[in-house]
Amino acid sequence: MPALPRREFLQSSATLAAAGAFGVMSEQAVAQSKAASDKLTAVVMGVNGRGGALCSSFLGQSNVEIAYIADVDSNALDRASKSVADRQGKSPQGVVDFRKALDDKSVDFLVCAAPNHWHAPATILGCSAGKHVYVEKPCSHNPQEGEWAVEAARKNKRVVQMGSQRRSYAAIREGIAKLHAGELGKVLYARTWYANRRLEIGHGKPADIPTWLNWELWQGPAPEKPYLDNIVHYKWHWKWHWGNGELGNNGIHALDVARWGLGVDYATRVSAGGGKYRWDDDQETLDTHLVAFDFGDKQGDGKTILWEGLSWSDYGPGGSTFGVSFHGEKGSMVMGDNGYTLYDEKNKEVSKDPGKGDGMAAHVANFLACIRGGQDERPNADIEDGHKSTLLCHLGNIAVRTSSVLTCDPKTGHILNNEKAAALWKREYRPGWEPKV
Repeated sequence: MPALPRREFLQSSATLAAAGAFGVMSEQAVAQSKAASDKLTAVVMGVNGRGGALCSSFLGQSNVEIAYIADVDSNALDRASKSVADRQGKSPQGVVDFRKALDDKSVDFLVCAAPNHWHAPATILGCSAGKHVYVEKPCSHNPQEGEWAVEAARKNKRVVQMGSQRRSYAAIREGIAKLHAGELGKVLYARTWYANRRLEIGHGKPADIPTWLNWELWQGPAPEKPYLDNIVHYKWHWKWHWGNGELGNNGIHALDVARWGLGVDYATRVSAGGGKYRWDDDQETLDTHLVAFDFGDKQGDGKTILWEGLSWSDYGPGGSTFGVSFHGEKGSMVMGDNGYTLYDEKNKEVSKDPGKGDGMAAHVANFLACIRGGQDERPNADIEDGHKSTLLCHLGNIAVRTSSVLTCDPKTGHILNNEKAAALWKREYRPGWEPKV
C-alpha cells in the first residue's frame, strides 16, 4: 500500500500553523506552502454525467479554477458552464473540441470523463501537450491503449491519476494496510461483485443526429458508425465499439481493490463464462458474467480473484450490490463502498470501519498534491496501477468473447499462443486519429 507522502502533511494547515506557532518554518515547509497556494487551472472534458460531479469535486479544493468546459453535447456544455460559473464566480470558456483548450499554456491539467473510447487517446493528447491528467475509469478501451497511456505519462513526466477513488478512501486504505501487515495471514483469494437491475436498451433505429450533438467528435478516434437513437447517452457502455460492459464500467472498482489487496500485478490465466440472457435488445456485452483471474501457478505462490457481474439483478453476496471479500489463513475481510469488516477464522467480527468523510475529495486532493509536489510524485491511483487493473477487465471480456482460457505473460499481461484473443489487444482507429506517444 502506498505510504501517505510527506507532502500531504506539509501542505496541511495544521502543520503550517504549528510551525508558525514556534516562530520557525523550514525551507521545505515554506516551499510546499507556496506550492499549495499556487492556482491550478483545469479543462474538464465530458460533463453530462460523471464529469459534472468531478467539476464539483475539483472546485471543492482550494486554489483550483476550471478554465474550460469541453463537451460535444451543447446542452451539457451550457448546463455545466453555468454551474461552474456560479460555484467559482467566474465563467469558464465552453468548447466543443477539448483539443483547443490543450493549446492554452495556462492550463495545468485535463479531467477526462468522456466515454471509454476517449479515455486513453485524451490522456495521451493531454500528456503530449504538457498537461497532467485525471482520467476516469477504465483508463483505456483496449489493452494497447493502456500501455500507451503509461508510456505517455512517463515520457512527458506527467502526473496521471485514474478515477479508482477507493485508493484514497481512509477506511479502505486502513483495511488494505491490515491485509498487508498479515492480520489475515497469507491471503489467497478475493471475490468481487457488482449487481444492478438495468433496463433494456431496445433496438436502435437510424435517426437524424440531434442538433445539440456533435456526433463526429463524439466518436472521435473510434471508426465511424451511423447514428442510432439508443447510443447517446450512457447506453454506449453495452456496445463493444465504444464500451467495455459492466466489467469495465463498475467491475474495475472492485478488481482494482482486489488486486491491490492481494499484491498481484498480471494474471497468468483468465477463464470466463456467462452470456447475455435477460433482454432481447441491442446490448452486445454480457449481463451475466463470471471471470476467474489466476496469479502464479505454483503451490504457495498462487492467488485467485473471482468477478461476478449481474446487470439484471441487484442482489449480490449478502444482499449487497458491490463488494470485495478477501480470504486468508486467519480469517476474512469484506469491503463495501467505503469501509471494511474483519472476521476471524470462525467468522466472528474482530474489527470494523464503515468509512466516513468524502473519499472522493481525498482522491482529488491527492492528485493535486502530486502536481504541486513535482514531476516525480506518483498518485495513489497512478496510471500504471490503473492500467494493470483495467487490463483485468479487458482480459475478462476477451476470454468470454473468444470462448478461450487465456494464458498470459506474468511480466506484461500479454496473451500467449492465442491469435484470436491477441487480435483484440488493440483496435483500429478512424484515419488521422491514431494515438501517438
